[in-house]
Amino acid sequence: MDSFFDYLKERGYVYQTTHEAEIKRILDSDKPVTFYLGIDPTADSLHIGHFFALMMFRHLQRRGHHGILVIGGATALVGDPTGKSDMRKMMTRETVERNVEEVKKLAARFIQTDGDNPALILDNSEWMNRFNYVDFMRLVGVHFNVNKMLASEAYASRMANGGLTFLEMGYMLMQAYDFVHLNRTHGCTLQIGGSDQWGNIVAGTELSRKMNFHDDGKATADKPETFGLTCPLLMTKEGKKMGKTEQGTLWVAREKTTPYAFYQYFYNTADEDTEMLLRLFTEVPTDEIVALCQNDIIAAKKRMAYEITKLVHGAEEADKAVQASAALFGGNAVSDDIPSVVYAAEKAANGVSIVDLAAETGFLASKGEARRLIQQNGLSVDGQKVIDINAMVPTEKEYIILQKGKKNFLKILFK
Repeated sequence: MDSFFDYLKERGYVYQTTHEAEIKRILDSDKPVTFYLGIDPTADSLHIGHFFALMMFRHLQRRGHHGILVIGGATALVGDPTGKSDMRKMMTRETVERNVEEVKKLAARFIQTDGDNPALILDNSEWMNRFNYVDFMRLVGVHFNVNKMLASEAYASRMANGGLTFLEMGYMLMQAYDFVHLNRTHGCTLQIGGSDQWGNIVAGTELSRKMNFHDDGKATADKPETFGLTCPLLMTKEGKKMGKTEQGTLWVAREKTTPYAFYQYFYNTADEDTEMLLRLFTEVPTDEIVALCQNDIIAAKKRMAYEITKLVHGAEEADKAVQASAALFGGNAVSDDIPSVVYAAEKAANGVSIVDLAAETGFLASKGEARRLIQQNGLSVDGQKVIDINAMVPTEKEYIILQKGKKNFLKILFK
């Protein structure tokens, strides 16, 4: 396929565009475009949603376009209200600064940060912290209509649930100004992101037009027009948001989600989601993906889970995850790479039931779920079905393996 824009569409990256024809033209041209993606460091890791947008960044960069990754050291202190029913928990500056550094390191796994076309990684506190409140509102706030902002989908959930703080309303102004600043200082003309950021991205293009263009409304060589492009939210065929496991969010940092758990998450996804994941998170050619999914869905899922794990954690960790999976499902010795937790040995020595242990370690959501699962013959310890809801943990061992169904395991070490 000759058109790079059409290639992105075919793979599933294109959802919304501010000016589709113009974006197609600039992305397909031989002249590199400078684009940016913003990520707020609201945690000390990245999750699968960030991974999706970073894959689009990766494709654009490989095409020869110049990428800027903006870590929101300033915007994270405010918090994006988009899609939130409650105000985000406010973080300290120290926490945000630590998160910024962690996110920078993790993002480098997906985008090129050296070589011929390295990404530029910036922190928006570098320019936002130069403003005082009055100066920023006179420069930026004057261009925003409150009625229009309140009608935005970005604020819908907060408004519907009884309150939107003035702090949160400032978020859109800050993100919009990021685009203006990058346009002026780096010639950035395209912002990419997830579809949940559509309102903020459009606000950035509109603010750029108001602040950068001359009175006739036309772009100039030193103040080019700006555009927005979003990828869809990552959803299953059933309409559920991807990236949630029984233990919580699927993180990129292996300290939060082990490579084995990461591999198993993708291998356990529904058959009908396999082709989509292969298109989005691997570089397997499209025709090969279609043939693989049609001819052998199990092989397709194994390929998909392996390729994604390799991309995020490297070939060595992906190979270990495959070996651990084979050992578990083949009935061999349990690998050290499966998810594990430590449970205090002295606490277990006083007696702990399997129901309590399953709930306290987070393997199951509640004691009630553990009891129901035992009654349904769905919970095992070290390969043996638990048949008594009052059964106690065999703590004479160094560890036990809890198992739910065929594919969910947790290794509990007594230390």
